[in-house]
Amino acid sequence: MSDPDELLRIEGIRKTFPGVVALDGVDFDLRRGEVHVLLGENGAGKSTLIKMLSGAYTPDAGRILAGGEEVRIHGAQDSERLGIATIYQEFNLVPDLTVAENIFLGRQPRRFGMIDRKRMEADAAELLERVGVSVSPRARVRELGIARLQMVEIAKALSLDARVLIMDEPTAVLTTEEVEKLFAIVRRLREDGVGVVFITHHLEEIAALGDRVTVIRDGKSVGQVPASTSQDELVRLMVGRSIEQQYPREQGGSPSASDSDSDSDSDSDSGDALLVVEGLTRDGVFHDVSFAVRAGEVVGIAGLVGAGRTEVVRAVFGADPYDKGAVRVGGSVVRKDDVNAAMAAGIGLVPEDRKGQGLVLDASVEENLGLVTLRGATKGGFVDLKGQRESAARVAERLGVRMAGLHQHVRTLSGGNQQKVVIGKWLLANTKVLILDEPTRGIDVGAKVEIYELINELTAAGAAVLMISSDLPEVLGMSDRVLVMAQGRIAGELAAAEATQDAVMALAVSHPTTAAKETEAPGGH
Repeated sequence: MSDPDELLRIEGIRKTFPGVVALDGVDFDLRRGEVHVLLGENGAGKSTLIKMLSGAYTPDAGRILAGGEEVRIHGAQDSERLGIATIYQEFNLVPDLTVAENIFLGRQPRRFGMIDRKRMEADAAELLERVGVSVSPRARVRELGIARLQMVEIAKALSLDARVLIMDEPTAVLTTEEVEKLFAIVRRLREDGVGVVFITHHLEEIAALGDRVTVIRDGKSVGQVPASTSQDELVRLMVGRSIEQQYPREQGGSPSASDSDSDSDSDSDSGDALLVVEGLTRDGVFHDVSFAVRAGEVVGIAGLVGAGRTEVVRAVFGADPYDKGAVRVGGSVVRKDDVNAAMAAGIGLVPEDRKGQGLVLDASVEENLGLVTLRGATKGGFVDLKGQRESAARVAERLGVRMAGLHQHVRTLSGGNQQKVVIGKWLLANTKVLILDEPTRGIDVGAKVEIYELINELTAAGAAVLMISSDLPEVLGMSDRVLVMAQGRIAGELAAAEATQDAVMALAVSHPTTAAKETEAPGGH
């Protein structure tokens, strides 16, 4: 007899694509009123599994049971009819429609054959109140921030009377406070009997929210364990080996804050600084930002969302304008507002939005890896395709990109492998200064360590790395120095030995001009 509390069961699911076995005999089950964490490296098969439950893919073998009955899910309507709702990392919302219109898209209540807008907005308001978000049902979705978009997606799922809610990396772009609000909502849903499939790469979230964990590795389910299982054991199950050091920064002689004076116009005064930023200002966005990054050094930039971190590094790369100041590489001024000039000077940028700004999704791995070097590989209007292919193959192998081949479209790679391709194109260009904006967001612990080791390789070869991350342990674990931004200014600078989470957060919430005076070392900026 079937368990009355069992909402969903997957038995022996197999799915293949040309040249790739995505899932190979995966088992999974979900009970009423539980949070079941689905854990695995990027490319392990998690996305393929949830796409089967949402109707995007159909299995080649195995079966899916809902309420003890075997079911076929051939599309989104089948999934919705079974009470399964999926919230993807990339939200499935229409920007130009209102919140209410998005919640009830395709299912608008009608009266006398016309959309009953009044009822639709009232029902939407009730759902929004249930998830605890203060937003008007009439607001346009494009006006909302990430956290509110997340809540609108949950309200949309509740409007379907979902008994199974699948959440794919829901905390990837949320602040700590927003994560706590999300967790409170998930706990309420659990109390209401909803079964939640929760996918995360943040291991600390598992014990805080989960009940059980199913680990998938290389397309196979390799274990089901309690959520209280230690992080070390979860990592071992995920990657098939122990990871001795989560942040393997190979630090050399880290320069002190007093040695990093970037106010001088002379490169010799800045030591062996590769990148020097002087008084960078953009009215209303950031003001008088100055710092230096040396060869072989990783400088982290921390701060709260909205502090101006991304805006500053995009200006350094020439992607966004600035009003005053200068950027120097190797002592030479880089022409402002000019990406080509920045690239020619040896600056590379791995953007926080890898899909929107770092990749051509419908191009192949080979084409994406060759984007930066394409111009140099072209002579007389002809591209050295053989040379580009050989270089792409070499870098893909070095980075361990999991793919069917160089011809595979980047869109079909996992998030971690997409990130490796974004970084790989700059490796091919022999970049001197690499800017990494949220380099490991949405990436599993094994791939994170691979990227950290790559950072070590780059700095050991004499490159300079400037890294932005909202993950404070990552900033502290991988940086030789930490710059903290607040309200568009540098609030202070901390050497690796002084940088703690408390010290960084104290600067992040401070008034920058006051904080800078308090932390400034003699002769520092």
